[in-house]
Amino acid sequence: MLDILRVTFPFFALVLCGYVAARKRWLPLDAIPGLNTFVLYFALPCMLYRFGASTPFAQLVDVGASSVYLVCALVMVGLTIATSRNERIGWNDASLGALVAAFPNTGFMGVPLLIALLGATAAGPAVLTILIDILVTSSLCIALSRLDGADEHGASKAAKNALMGAAMNPMPWAIVLGGAASATGFVPWKPIDDTVRLLGDAASPVALFTIGAVLARSQYIAALHEHAPMPPRDYVPIVFIKLLVHPLLVWGAGHAAIALGVPLRPDALTVMVLVAALPSASNVAILAERFGADSGRIARIIMITTAAAFLTFSAAVALLK
Repeated sequence: MLDILRVTFPFFALVLCGYVAARKRWLPLDAIPGLNTFVLYFALPCMLYRFGASTPFAQLVDVGASSVYLVCALVMVGLTIATSRNERIGWNDASLGALVAAFPNTGFMGVPLLIALLGATAAGPAVLTILIDILVTSSLCIALSRLDGADEHGASKAAKNALMGAAMNPMPWAIVLGGAASATGFVPWKPIDDTVRLLGDAASPVALFTIGAVLARSQYIAALHEHAPMPPRDYVPIVFIKLLVHPLLVWGAGHAAIALGVPLRPDALTVMVLVAALPSASNVAILAERFGADSGRIARIIMITTAAAFLTFSAAVALLK
């Protein structure tokens, strides 16, 4: 366990550094969107392209792994909405809460962390989960969030907008291009390859630092609009669902699929379980602001899952390795 903590500590320490920097205003809050843009549109796509290009193509189109993870994501969305909707939490807050429960921080944190723990073979299953969470989970939750006071046309329009947003996200395209390079054996011209490598190498530290900064910014914005104490029952169950139910669900579904003869490699299942054990994706806080959900609730869930995952994620690694 101590050896695992030695690997995970620097990743969570960088998140803490970003949080403290933004909290103390050493990093101006207005600079955080610029950091986010660099990570999302430059560094992370280059990192994901390199992982896709260096991963055997068969691992990037693993139907068994994709099916299991997709089913679990849909179950997570349904379970979270069903257990969280009440007189205070409508479709909008429940749906964004479901997204924060079902969408791990795989891109910003999970891929480099899992590769550090398990080796380069972890890249294939991890990038598969990113595609599913961006294209399906996010689009579904955004569409469901529009059901408050709206007819089916509002949800349909939201779904189309969500799919357009997913199509504009550079991360899935980077994975697809990397997969194409893997399938064809394409190698870029060396100066371009070196540029991609430099940007990809910057992804992990800058992304982790940005997570902390985004959390501090979301907490600050939420505090400006919070008028009454938030009851723990509005956010603690989501933390429990994210950090415990999600990985257990993927583990159980994966082993059931293997028992039924679904072609799912045990090492791919291990990666997917650890992806599910990651804390919530920090960009959901930005989506909550954009769609008028309770960003304070979402930010609190992300904050607690990120802090608690230092121990819960490390424990999951210790149990599965």
